[in-house]
Amino acid sequence: MAKMYRARARADASAPIIWLVAALVATMIAMTALAPRADARAAPESFADLVQKLLPSVVNISSTAVVGRGRGGQRDLPRFPEGLPFEDQFREYFNRNRPPQPQRRSTSLGSGFIIDAAGVIVTNNHVIEDADEITVTLHDNRTLKAEVVGRDPKTDLAVLKVESARDLPAVPFGDSDAIRVGDWVVAIGNPFGLGGTVTAGIVSARGRNINTGPYDDFIQTDASINVGNSGGPLFNMAGDVVGINTAIFSQSGTSVGIGFAIPAAAAQPVIGQLRQYGRTRRGWLGVRIQPVTEEIAESLGLDGASGALVASVTEGSPAEAGEIEAGDVILKFAGRDVDEMRKLPRIVAETEIDKAVPVEVWRDGKKITKTVTVGELDEGNNEVAAADPAQDTGEIGDHSVAELGLVLSRINGAARKKFSLKNDTRGVVVVGVEPNGAAAEKNLRAGDVIVEVSQDEVRAPEDVDRKIREAKEAGRKSLLLLVEGQSGLRFVALRIGES
Repeated sequence: MAKMYRARARADASAPIIWLVAALVATMIAMTALAPRADARAAPESFADLVQKLLPSVVNISSTAVVGRGRGGQRDLPRFPEGLPFEDQFREYFNRNRPPQPQRRSTSLGSGFIIDAAGVIVTNNHVIEDADEITVTLHDNRTLKAEVVGRDPKTDLAVLKVESARDLPAVPFGDSDAIRVGDWVVAIGNPFGLGGTVTAGIVSARGRNINTGPYDDFIQTDASINVGNSGGPLFNMAGDVVGINTAIFSQSGTSVGIGFAIPAAAAQPVIGQLRQYGRTRRGWLGVRIQPVTEEIAESLGLDGASGALVASVTEGSPAEAGEIEAGDVILKFAGRDVDEMRKLPRIVAETEIDKAVPVEVWRDGKKITKTVTVGELDEGNNEVAAADPAQDTGEIGDHSVAELGLVLSRINGAARKKFSLKNDTRGVVVVGVEPNGAAAEKNLRAGDVIVEVSQDEVRAPEDVDRKIREAKEAGRKSLLLLVEGQSGLRFVALRIGES
């Protein structure tokens, strides 16, 4: 009995110690969970050490261009009142007798950063575009003349080269895909020509599309970016370049906390090509695409609105050779997910030219994979969609499709004449739209041509009726139309109403 009591006493005495150890372990686990990631560093007490290391790699760029050569253009003329008698004669006399205009030098200020000790500098294309002379001012106030290695207006990037007697301090690119919304960033540049200026903020958003070009994928930051910051670097806390400051959103022209930077991941391939070739070499697929809406997804039997819907395929293009068809929804390209339409042009552009890649598409209610050999983008390429001309003639029909709010007709001589349709146009033409119908909601108008319904060609209004019946029997609430209008081919999903 005595032994039992002594053992119990020892156990009771050790109980507080056990609870204390358990509490300490729980606290350590909680602190570990709340600790910041190693690659997402917290803000330091000061940015001074980081900035001191980075400032020598950031340069000011001044470009000058001669304007006003010759007698000047129409924009230099005085403003004549509209409807003035003999206006053309006045203009001709003024142009012929005005003295030659003096040449003026226009100056543009911007920023850049050194990426190679041999004197390779990155900036924005708009900073040096049309420049006759480019001057780079280093952090130690030395000035060097720069030559353009290459530039790309579509991504607003340019690469310059300067000659220096000694190596220049370069900065590396970082992994812009690893940064998260809320991470700290530092911007350094030449705002308003003031020279090396440092601002700090956080990543406000990623993947911003501000409609400046086909490859928009900007990092948004609240670090102050102003006029003259263009072309300057956006650094992470490790001192790596994760973005190139390019644009601001502001009604006043000064920073309101909404700035945009080109991600390093998007910039590096372009910069590499500019250094190697003096131009960009982008991949080319040869399709016109549009977004997949919820209605389009439902009409095609897709689970969710994702991918890029192929509206047309360019004749002689890699897509045509790879058997990609209009109406396909591209879900993956070269192993990369296409979760929204605007990602596809960037993915294709970044793909190696002449490389055969798998393309996963949604067709006829299932996923299939095609192989496409990526071509090289040529600015002269145009999408072409041709068909055999129809020779039929007659009067314009008047076939009502109440479920869609449309009045349709076969395409014949009278329809071609009234709606200025080409001889090779095939399908059925819209001759009327019910004001409150499904078609009116999607901006269909008289003169539009319905080429396909549910990815099948239609030649008569009765074909549209048949496709509506088939959709209803399959339990679908929408119908997918391929429509050719003034803006070209596009897919439109229409809700099927009650007849």
